[in-house]
Amino acid sequence: MVEIPPGSFYMGSTGGRTDERPVHDVTIGYSFYLSKYEVTQAQWAALMGDNPSHFKGDRLPVENVSWDCAQVFISKLNEMNDGYTYRLPTEAEWEYACRAGTTTAYAFGDTLNPEQANFNRYYKSQTTMVGSFRPNAFGLYDMHGNVWEWCEDTWHGKYTDAPRDGLAWVSGNPKYRVQRGGSWRIDASYLRSANRGRRSRTAANYLYGVRVAATLRSLGDQKSP
Repeated sequence: MVEIPPGSFYMGSTGGRTDERPVHDVTIGYSFYLSKYEVTQAQWAALMGDNPSHFKGDRLPVENVSWDCAQVFISKLNEMNDGYTYRLPTEAEWEYACRAGTTTAYAFGDTLNPEQANFNRYYKSQTTMVGSFRPNAFGLYDMHGNVWEWCEDTWHGKYTDAPRDGLAWVSGNPKYRVQRGGSWRIDASYLRSANRGRRSRTAANYLYGVRVAATLRSLGDQKSP
């Protein structure tokens, strides 16, 4: 896990899709932890006793994971009582962590190339081992591409009235949840830091994976999701 510091940023994009607007300032007044890599198949199998992935490999990200299945995985993590409270990242936390202080389209600038991320079928039309590309400034790997990552939030088609404190936006229809980061299959425009995905919480295929967030249980009285 990587500790993500408190901070403020502008969430969304003026030049992107309509669901990325309005751009709004968000202040995350607490630190939290985010997994350095997407959850691997070895990690998933060790806890869940199975591996639902289409592309097999211990160091490949687990995929074929729905939002609901991700919640089961997180429940089992929390049963370990290892001092952390695990959950999915909120959408605001995810974008803040992905940007890692940048204001460009990607954490690496306004363009993305195949030496920076797995996208657009460049790597044998499948997932690549986690950590295959350089991390962003927070030390997080594969925030762009490889597999879509689930967030806690329900889907909203605009940011009007969105929380500005980093907390999950869970009003509205609980059937549809947010995904972030894009995947190995699609072009770079879908991997932008501000780009958003809308999926049914029960949807699962070889494009959908998971990354987990956590807070220290000893700090449970601080403001956090």
